[in-house]
Amino acid sequence: MEPVRRHSLITQVTDQLRQEISRGVWPVGSRIPTEPELCERTGTGRNTVREAVQALVHAGMVERRQGSGTYVVATSDVGTALGKYFAAARDRDVVELRRALDTTAASLAAERRDRSDIAVLEELLARRRVLWETDLPAALDADVALHRAIVAASHNEVYLEVYDRLLPTIEQTIVHHVSSTGVALHDEHAALVRAIVDGRPDRAAEAARCFFTELVGSTQNDVGESGPTESI
Repeated sequence: MEPVRRHSLITQVTDQLRQEISRGVWPVGSRIPTEPELCERTGTGRNTVREAVQALVHAGMVERRQGSGTYVVATSDVGTALGKYFAAARDRDVVELRRALDTTAASLAAERRDRSDIAVLEELLARRRVLWETDLPAALDADVALHRAIVAASHNEVYLEVYDRLLPTIEQTIVHHVSSTGVALHDEHAALVRAIVDGRPDRAAEAARCFFTELVGSTQNDVGESGPTESI
């Protein structure tokens, strides 16, 4: 880090701290340097550093722990804001976003998946089926992991970042759907994975799209609710 020389000291120090976190210099879970250390690194006063750190606290990137220090809790203030926004969004809006994201990601995954991606997809698909009758919570974890693995196989980092911010909402809606319907959709998930493994983008997109046909319709009458209705 370099001493700050420009006019808006608090803004500049905040930007420097944000960059250090984003670059992984201080990874999630780690404690950032103390205020005196940050003052020395940036060449600014204690009040400036304190305000800069507080700005990151408000952004959701760091948190103060009494008697322990300040710790990194997120690498992106944008991602944190998205997570909070998605958590309060209407079911219909989230489902429609997921339909667009999952469908495109499935198509891209069919074009870009590598051997490692294929191994992960096939393992999660098998785990999901085996656990469904014996350990439903674990099966649901595998279900969520499978859909995330498809997005990861698209090798689009922006898609994966957005999807990760959606994950808490996705998990809630999956649990609600299964508890209210008991539908497993084993064949549909198998067809989706097969299309990706076989490198068939059109078929993968159609397989992903079919999951959401009933889902979107079910949310049309719930546009005023923010809680979960259904998912896959």
